Amino acid sequence: MSVWALGLNHNTAPLDLRGRFAFSIDQMAGTLKGLRQAHTKHPEATILSTCNRTEVYCASESPALDHTLAWLAGSGGVSSDVLRAHTYTLQGDQAARHVFRVASGLDSMVLGEPQILGQMKDAVRAAEGAGAMGSTLHQLFQRSFAVAKEVRSTTEIGAHSISMAAASVRLAGQLFEDLSKIKILFVGAGEMIDLAATHFAAKNPALMVIANRTLERGEALAAKFNAQTMPLSDLPARLHEFDAVISCTASILPIIGLGAVERAVKQRKRRPIFMVDLAVPRDVEPEVQALPDIYLYTVDDLAKVVQTGKDSRRAAVAEAEVIIDAGVQNFMAWLNQRGTVPLIQQLQAQADEWRSLEINRAKKLLAKGESIDAVLEALARGMSQKMLHGTLAELHSGDVIQREATAQTVSKLFLRGLGRGRGDDSER
Repeated sequence: MSVWALGLNHNTAPLDLRGRFAFSIDQMAGTLKGLRQAHTKHPEATILSTCNRTEVYCASESPALDHTLAWLAGSGGVSSDVLRAHTYTLQGDQAARHVFRVASGLDSMVLGEPQILGQMKDAVRAAEGAGAMGSTLHQLFQRSFAVAKEVRSTTEIGAHSISMAAASVRLAGQLFEDLSKIKILFVGAGEMIDLAATHFAAKNPALMVIANRTLERGEALAAKFNAQTMPLSDLPARLHEFDAVISCTASILPIIGLGAVERAVKQRKRRPIFMVDLAVPRDVEPEVQALPDIYLYTVDDLAKVVQTGKDSRRAAVAEAEVIIDAGVQNFMAWLNQRGTVPLIQQLQAQADEWRSLEINRAKKLLAKGESIDAVLEALARGMSQKMLHGTLAELHSGDVIQREATAQTVSKLFLRGLGRGRGDDSER
């Protein structure tokens, strides 16, 4: 069985290219179906898609990296050559090591951040729901979750991590002297906005407003922070009211356009707007960055901020890598053993057939009045002959070299611990 991974992340691909390959959980069933149908052998498959990465994990009898790359390129509307320049491909133990490192937070923009583990579990559940998760990937991910838990509980890998949300608060604090006096608009109501609102709420801002496409979900989040809500459609007209805008939705197109921000700037009369676009694809048109009095940050812009404290965690990283190495070795041992499963099943089936034949033969002899001792002797002799027939035939066939190799194998299989293997000088 082969395992492989294909991915692009914040280190290999720019934000706008990553945006072409962002898949929401709602899209995952259809996306996984298309991926598996694109391969002739319909491999096991799971897709992890976050603001920082899109990764495709597959397992099948043989690797098909080129097919996976071609499918992903087609889904994003780019050529395979363009995509290949921004992706990484991994097989076998390297693919397993990557999964374990991602789950443990070692491959994240925020070293040691815990959010990725929940996103991986969501991806696994989506693959299971789509019928794309087989036993190999199930083992790979369950083992990665166990390793991640050990890393977080026995090392200090996340002790000094700064999340995207915390980084946003830090940057806002550099622009505004007193965060308790600002008005903040949160666009979206997902996990990232929830996290951002939690961090900003700790600064007791003057006003917090949630704008979301689904009103009920927006109201539920607003109630958590004693915030207000507004329809997403009101955003262009009310944008000028806010000092800070934090946006993260699943929209495939920008929802905050250049024109709306230009109007807001004029109405605010030189008062700055702090904007954080945590979405992939972008929620805010990139041209907004050039406007005066607008301080726009994307997920990639936050990279330098979240790296703070990385040096102090180098020892923890080394400890985590040791745990990961052990996890990879255990998984690969399990995977290699899987290769013998079909042979084991065939042997068991053959033994069951022989046993059934001899038992039926024994029952007939008993019915004819044969003694129990004679029947047992015949049953044991019949089983022994059936089990040794093929082995004895091989020992008498082939050339000298083949017979010697067969003899050594037979000795290991049938004469283990007896000191009677062929070629043993003590028995000559």
